[in-house]
Amino acid sequence: MDSTHATDLWDRVVGTQPDPSTWLVVLTAVVALAAVAPYGLWRVTRNAITIAHEGGHGLVALLSGRRLDGIRLHSDTSGLTVSRGKPTGIGMILTAAAGYTAPSLLGLLGAWLLAAGHITALLWGATALLAAMLVMIRNAYGVLTVVLAGAAFVLVSWLTGPAVQAAFAYGVVWFLLLGGVRPAFELQRKRRHGGAPDSDADQLARLTNVPPVIWLGFFHVVSLCSLTGGGRWLLGL
Repeated sequence: MDSTHATDLWDRVVGTQPDPSTWLVVLTAVVALAAVAPYGLWRVTRNAITIAHEGGHGLVALLSGRRLDGIRLHSDTSGLTVSRGKPTGIGMILTAAAGYTAPSLLGLLGAWLLAAGHITALLWGATALLAAMLVMIRNAYGVLTVVLAGAAFVLVSWLTGPAVQAAFAYGVVWFLLLGGVRPAFELQRKRRHGGAPDSDADQLARLTNVPPVIWLGFFHVVSLCSLTGGGRWLLGL
Protein backbone atom coordinates (compact mmCIF):
# COMPACT_ATOMS: atom_id res chain seq x y z
CA MET A 1 0.00 0.00 0.00
CA ASP A 2 1.53 3.34 -1.06
CA SER A 3 1.45 6.47 1.07
CA THR A 4 -1.48 7.97 -0.85
CA HIS A 5 -3.68 4.94 -0.28
CA ALA A 6 -2.62 4.77 3.35
CA THR A 7 -3.56 8.43 3.82
CA ASP A 8 -6.93 7.90 2.13
CA LEU A 9 -7.59 4.90 4.35
CA TRP A 10 -6.68 6.82 7.50
CA ASP A 11 -8.90 9.73 6.47
CA ARG A 12 -11.75 7.30 5.92
CA VAL A 13 -11.37 5.79 9.38
CA VAL A 14 -11.02 9.03 11.36
CA GLY A 15 -13.38 11.05 9.19
CA THR A 16 -17.11 11.44 9.66
CA GLN A 17 -19.97 9.95 7.71
CA PRO A 18 -23.46 11.39 7.15
CA ASP A 19 -26.08 10.68 9.80
CA PRO A 20 -28.67 8.10 8.73
CA SER A 21 -32.34 9.00 8.58
CA THR A 22 -34.41 8.91 11.75
CA TRP A 23 -36.54 6.05 10.43
CA LEU A 24 -33.42 3.87 9.99
CA VAL A 25 -32.27 4.63 13.56
CA VAL A 26 -35.70 3.69 14.91
CA LEU A 27 -35.90 0.58 12.72
CA THR A 28 -32.52 -0.68 13.96
CA ALA A 29 -33.69 -0.14 17.55
CA VAL A 30 -36.79 -2.25 16.87
CA VAL A 31 -34.71 -5.01 15.27
CA ALA A 32 -32.28 -4.98 18.20
CA LEU A 33 -35.16 -5.20 20.68
CA ALA A 34 -36.57 -8.14 18.72
CA ALA A 35 -33.18 -9.86 19.08
CA VAL A 36 -33.18 -9.34 22.86
CA ALA A 37 -36.76 -9.73 24.06
CA PRO A 38 -37.89 -13.23 22.92
CA TYR A 39 -36.30 -15.88 25.12
CA GLY A 40 -35.75 -18.38 22.31
CA LEU A 41 -33.85 -15.91 20.16
CA TRP A 42 -32.05 -14.43 23.18
CA ARG A 43 -30.50 -17.85 23.87
CA VAL A 44 -28.61 -17.39 20.59
CA THR A 45 -28.00 -13.64 20.47
CA ARG A 46 -26.82 -13.59 24.09
CA ASN A 47 -23.54 -15.06 22.79
CA ALA A 48 -22.64 -11.58 21.55
CA ILE A 49 -23.27 -10.10 25.00
CA THR A 50 -21.09 -12.83 26.51
CA ILE A 51 -18.26 -11.82 24.16
CA ALA A 52 -18.53 -8.24 25.44
CA HIS A 53 -18.89 -9.43 29.06
CA GLU A 54 -15.78 -11.61 29.05
CA GLY A 55 -13.90 -9.12 26.91
CA GLY A 56 -14.61 -6.51 29.57
CA HIS A 57 -13.14 -8.74 32.25
CA GLY A 58 -10.06 -9.37 30.12
CA LEU A 59 -9.46 -5.77 29.09
CA VAL A 60 -9.77 -4.38 32.61
CA ALA A 61 -7.57 -7.18 33.97
CA LEU A 62 -4.80 -6.12 31.59
CA LEU A 63 -5.30 -2.41 32.25
CA SER A 64 -5.11 -2.99 36.01
CA GLY A 65 -1.81 -4.81 35.71
CA ARG A 66 -3.03 -8.38 35.98
CA ARG A 67 -1.85 -11.19 33.71
CA LEU A 68 -4.56 -12.54 31.43
CA ASP A 69 -4.31 -16.33 31.07
CA GLY A 70 -7.24 -16.88 28.77
CA ILE A 71 -10.94 -16.55 27.96
CA ARG A 72 -13.48 -19.31 27.34
CA LEU A 73 -16.92 -18.88 25.76
CA HIS A 74 -19.44 -21.71 26.06
CA SER A 75 -22.45 -22.74 24.00
CA ASP A 76 -24.80 -22.13 26.94
CA THR A 77 -23.76 -18.42 26.68
CA SER A 78 -21.69 -18.60 29.85
CA GLY A 79 -18.02 -17.67 29.87
CA LEU A 80 -14.89 -17.64 31.98
CA THR A 81 -11.97 -15.23 32.07
CA VAL A 82 -8.89 -16.28 34.03
CA SER A 83 -6.27 -13.77 35.13
CA ARG A 84 -3.39 -13.86 37.58
CA GLY A 85 -2.32 -11.30 40.10
CA LYS A 86 -3.09 -10.14 43.58
CA PRO A 87 -6.33 -11.89 44.68
CA THR A 88 -7.60 -8.75 46.41
CA GLY A 89 -7.35 -5.00 45.88
CA ILE A 90 -8.62 -2.47 43.38
CA GLY A 91 -7.38 -4.34 40.31
CA MET A 92 -9.33 -7.46 41.18
CA ILE A 93 -12.41 -5.42 42.10
CA LEU A 94 -12.39 -3.53 38.81
CA THR A 95 -11.85 -6.76 36.87
CA ALA A 96 -14.80 -8.45 38.58
CA ALA A 97 -17.05 -5.40 38.09
CA ALA A 98 -16.22 -5.07 34.40
CA GLY A 99 -18.21 -8.04 33.10
CA TYR A 100 -21.83 -7.04 33.59
CA THR A 101 -21.09 -3.39 32.85
CA ALA A 102 -19.00 -3.92 29.70
CA PRO A 103 -21.77 -4.45 27.11
CA SER A 104 -23.65 -1.34 28.23
CA LEU A 105 -20.53 0.83 28.45
CA LEU A 106 -19.36 -0.38 25.03
CA GLY A 107 -22.82 0.49 23.72
CA LEU A 108 -22.58 3.94 25.29
CA LEU A 109 -19.17 4.50 23.69
CA GLY A 110 -20.55 3.30 20.38
CA ALA A 111 -23.52 5.67 20.66
CA TRP A 112 -21.14 8.56 21.27
CA LEU A 113 -19.10 7.63 18.19
CA LEU A 114 -22.21 7.34 16.03
CA ALA A 115 -23.60 10.63 17.31
CA ALA A 116 -20.31 12.21 16.20
CA GLY A 117 -20.61 10.60 12.75
CA HIS A 118 -17.76 8.08 13.20
CA ILE A 119 -19.45 5.04 11.72
CA THR A 120 -16.30 3.66 10.06
CA ALA A 121 -14.21 4.20 13.19
CA LEU A 122 -16.75 2.20 15.21
CA LEU A 123 -16.71 -0.71 12.74
CA TRP A 124 -12.93 -0.85 12.54
CA GLY A 125 -12.50 -0.35 16.28
CA ALA A 126 -14.85 -3.25 17.02
CA THR A 127 -12.95 -5.42 14.55
CA ALA A 128 -9.66 -4.60 16.26
CA LEU A 129 -11.07 -5.43 19.70
CA LEU A 130 -12.40 -8.78 18.47
CA ALA A 131 -9.05 -9.60 16.85
CA ALA A 132 -7.23 -8.82 20.09
CA MET A 133 -9.70 -10.94 22.06
CA LEU A 134 -9.30 -13.87 19.66
CA VAL A 135 -5.66 -14.23 20.70
CA MET A 136 -6.77 -14.97 24.28
CA ILE A 137 -9.59 -17.43 23.49
CA ARG A 138 -8.82 -20.92 24.81
CA ASN A 139 -11.62 -23.13 23.46
CA ALA A 140 -13.02 -24.04 20.05
CA TYR A 141 -16.53 -22.66 20.57
CA GLY A 142 -15.07 -19.37 21.74
CA VAL A 143 -12.86 -19.15 18.65
CA LEU A 144 -15.86 -19.87 16.42
CA THR A 145 -18.08 -17.18 17.93
CA VAL A 146 -15.40 -14.48 17.94
CA VAL A 147 -14.32 -15.30 14.38
CA LEU A 148 -17.94 -15.14 13.15
CA ALA A 149 -18.49 -11.83 14.93
CA GLY A 150 -15.26 -10.39 13.53
CA ALA A 151 -16.05 -11.66 10.04
CA ALA A 152 -19.40 -9.86 10.12
CA PHE A 153 -17.69 -6.55 10.91
CA VAL A 154 -15.01 -7.08 8.24
CA LEU A 155 -17.52 -8.01 5.53
CA VAL A 156 -19.77 -5.06 6.29
CA SER A 157 -16.80 -2.67 6.45
CA TRP A 158 -15.30 -3.76 3.11
CA LEU A 159 -18.15 -5.02 0.96
CA THR A 160 -21.15 -2.79 1.69
CA GLY A 161 -22.08 0.81 1.08
CA PRO A 162 -22.61 3.64 3.59
CA ALA A 163 -26.31 2.90 4.16
CA VAL A 164 -25.73 -0.76 5.08
CA GLN A 165 -22.74 0.15 7.24
CA ALA A 166 -24.81 2.71 9.11
CA ALA A 167 -27.68 0.25 9.65
CA PHE A 168 -25.28 -2.43 10.89
CA ALA A 169 -23.43 -0.06 13.23
CA TYR A 170 -26.62 1.36 14.73
CA GLY A 171 -28.08 -2.12 15.09
CA VAL A 172 -24.99 -3.36 16.94
CA VAL A 173 -24.97 -0.39 19.32
CA TRP A 174 -28.68 -0.66 20.04
CA PHE A 175 -28.19 -4.37 20.69
CA LEU A 176 -25.39 -3.71 23.20
CA LEU A 177 -27.46 -1.07 24.99
CA LEU A 178 -30.63 -3.17 25.12
CA GLY A 179 -28.90 -6.50 25.60
CA GLY A 180 -26.76 -5.08 28.38
CA VAL A 181 -29.86 -4.57 30.53
CA ARG A 182 -31.17 -8.15 30.57
CA PRO A 183 -28.25 -10.14 32.14
CA ALA A 184 -28.40 -8.32 35.49
CA PHE A 185 -32.12 -9.12 35.78
CA GLU A 186 -31.39 -12.75 34.90
CA LEU A 187 -28.70 -12.88 37.57
CA GLN A 188 -31.07 -11.33 40.09
CA ARG A 189 -33.68 -13.99 39.32
CA LYS A 190 -31.13 -16.82 39.63
CA ARG A 191 -29.88 -15.56 42.99
CA ARG A 192 -33.44 -15.23 44.25
CA HIS A 193 -33.88 -18.96 43.61
CA GLY A 194 -30.53 -19.89 45.14
CA GLY A 195 -28.57 -20.11 41.89
CA ALA A 196 -25.29 -18.55 40.73
CA PRO A 197 -23.59 -18.70 44.16
CA ASP A 198 -20.25 -17.62 42.67
CA SER A 199 -21.52 -14.85 40.40
CA ASP A 200 -19.64 -11.62 39.78
CA ALA A 201 -21.84 -9.91 42.38
CA ASP A 202 -20.93 -12.53 44.98
CA GLN A 203 -17.23 -12.30 44.14
CA LEU A 204 -17.40 -8.53 44.50
CA ALA A 205 -19.17 -8.92 47.84
CA ARG A 206 -16.32 -11.09 49.13
CA LEU A 207 -13.74 -8.62 47.82
CA THR A 208 -15.38 -5.49 49.24
CA ASN A 209 -17.67 -6.62 52.09
CA VAL A 210 -20.48 -4.85 50.24
CA PRO A 211 -23.61 -7.05 49.92
CA PRO A 212 -24.24 -8.69 46.53
CA VAL A 213 -27.58 -6.89 46.22
CA ILE A 214 -25.74 -3.56 46.16
CA TRP A 215 -23.53 -4.77 43.33
CA LEU A 216 -26.60 -6.00 41.48
CA GLY A 217 -28.06 -2.53 41.91
CA PHE A 218 -24.84 -1.08 40.52
CA PHE A 219 -25.11 -3.31 37.42
CA HIS A 220 -28.72 -2.16 36.94
CA VAL A 221 -27.80 1.52 37.28
CA VAL A 222 -24.97 1.28 34.75
CA SER A 223 -27.02 -0.61 32.18
CA LEU A 224 -30.16 1.52 32.47
CA CYS A 225 -28.28 4.82 32.51
CA SER A 226 -26.23 3.70 29.50
CA LEU A 227 -29.41 2.77 27.64
CA THR A 228 -30.98 6.12 28.46
CA GLY A 229 -27.96 8.21 27.57
CA GLY A 230 -26.95 6.16 24.56
CA GLY A 231 -30.48 6.09 23.24
CA ARG A 232 -30.71 9.87 23.42
CA TRP A 233 -27.45 10.20 21.49
CA LEU A 234 -28.58 7.74 18.82
CA LEU A 235 -31.94 9.48 18.40
CA GLY A 236 -30.33 12.91 18.39
CA LEU A 237 -32.28 14.14 21.42
